[in-house]
Amino acid sequence: MYTVMNRIPVPAAGAAAFEERFARSMRETLPGVPGLVAARLLRPQHEGGAYAAVMDFTSRDAFMAWMDSPAFRAAHGPTTGGMQSDVETYETVASVGA
Repeated sequence: MYTVMNRIPVPAAGAAAFEERFARSMRETLPGVPGLVAARLLRPQHEGGAYAAVMDFTSRDAFMAWMDSPAFRAAHGPTTGGMQSDVETYETVASVGA
């Protein structure tokens, strides 16, 4: 499995709107993406923490195909609107459970 984690700092005043917008985008653009196993938006549990968007793909190739897909462009548009993020990628070494 290939996991991508995008850390997104969001000012507290904009958190509710960000969550709504991000969740709606996930529901509208991610169903049916080939190779996508799961996608989650995680809320920080301490003040000043960054949100984490976590996506699991069957492989790096599936992730790269999504990056070049209409679904990716629909979710991200031509710009991030000035929003900063920090993307990290991982390959699963060990897993327990579903």
